[in-house]
Amino acid sequence: MNLLVVGVSHRTAPVTLLERLAVAPADLPQTLGVLLTNEYIGEAVVLSTCNRVEVYAAVSAFHGGLTDIAGVLAARAGCGAADLAPHLYVHYEAEAVRHAYRVAAGLDSMVVGEAQILGQLREAYAAASERDATGRLLHELMQQALRVGKRAHSETGIDKAGQSVVTAALDVAERHLGELAGRPALVLGAGAMGSLALATLQRVGAGPLAVTNRGTDRAVRLAQAYDADAVPFADVLDPLSTVDIVICATAAPETVLAAETVRAALARRRAADPLVVLDLAVPRDVDPAVGALPGVLLVDIDALADAPRQAVAAVDMAAAERIVADEVEGFLTWVRGAEVAPTVAALRARAEEVVAAELGRLAQRRPDLTDEQRAEISHSVHRVVQRLLHSPTVRVRELAAGPDGDRAAALLRELFDLEVPRPRRADEVPSLGGER
Repeated sequence: MNLLVVGVSHRTAPVTLLERLAVAPADLPQTLGVLLTNEYIGEAVVLSTCNRVEVYAAVSAFHGGLTDIAGVLAARAGCGAADLAPHLYVHYEAEAVRHAYRVAAGLDSMVVGEAQILGQLREAYAAASERDATGRLLHELMQQALRVGKRAHSETGIDKAGQSVVTAALDVAERHLGELAGRPALVLGAGAMGSLALATLQRVGAGPLAVTNRGTDRAVRLAQAYDADAVPFADVLDPLSTVDIVICATAAPETVLAAETVRAALARRRAADPLVVLDLAVPRDVDPAVGALPGVLLVDIDALADAPRQAVAAVDMAAAERIVADEVEGFLTWVRGAEVAPTVAALRARAEEVVAAELGRLAQRRPDLTDEQRAEISHSVHRVVQRLLHSPTVRVRELAAGPDGDRAAALLRELFDLEVPRPRRADEVPSLGGER
């Protein structure tokens, strides 16, 4: 099996395509199941965030795996694979590992250095593991990606600005409203992004704050944590007519804030400043027609991708990239070692079979040998075999660490006519270590 990543992001596709591809948590089991029914896909993890949809897969062939994944994504987007192809990016083997590590470190994010991607990647991996969609390769890749992401954040200043999609959106709001302290704000959504939105609003001094969600209990708990008011979703018009900032961050598959609702709120609103609506959801929470209403500034992921923001220091970017490069080489060494280990084990098992067979024949030919003599002969033969195997097995492991390591293992299998079962489960191969 080989590693393959196929995806789209804010850099390659408009939000209209991203929202058609977006995979809600409730849809993950079916999407993973569809992927795994394909001929060339043995393992799969689906990462779906506000600015990317990616499939990480262990495939038995590059072109077959790419065709399988592209077909699943195209069906989800409701278009042909040829129409989707210009928006796809593809990473294979070493570049797939590098991409996973850069994603985890926040180097590939819309807001470089944001830490939320770590949690999103962890959730994607957990969802795939719960459904037995991960095996040896993706288990190790995800574990190491999470560890590398943590390392990049702890050992560099890549996230010292504390930026996130929410802070980037609020920067846009500040450019239109001025100082955000004292500005009333409403958050739609009580999930992870909603929680981050309330925390960020509280940190900049915005308020009073309100939160609404279709599940009232979650809104109440979140409101208590951030000194906000929990508003029933059916009564959203009341706070909507009094706030200056609205942040929409639900996981709903359809629009939750209609143009008619916003128009009604504007009719009751007395503030002279524009109502800033920040739609951070994919699929979008806000009817695009809201952006055409007078007195409203609507900012979605497409607009946010082009918005200026504080740059991460070049020295921190370089340090994070070095960590990624070093860790990629470590993973590739593990992969090559994991590939040769079953071959070495099969060679030793074959040697043991030969020794056992020859000792059995000796026992038949020389029944006069004492037990002590038999034990001495057995010990000597085993020592000879082990010494003969020591150098080639050490050397093949050394060769396996090189760029053509798979050829060394293949040659060993050919020379000794070895049949080597390939491990499938994550617990059948020693791990590099990482999150557990």
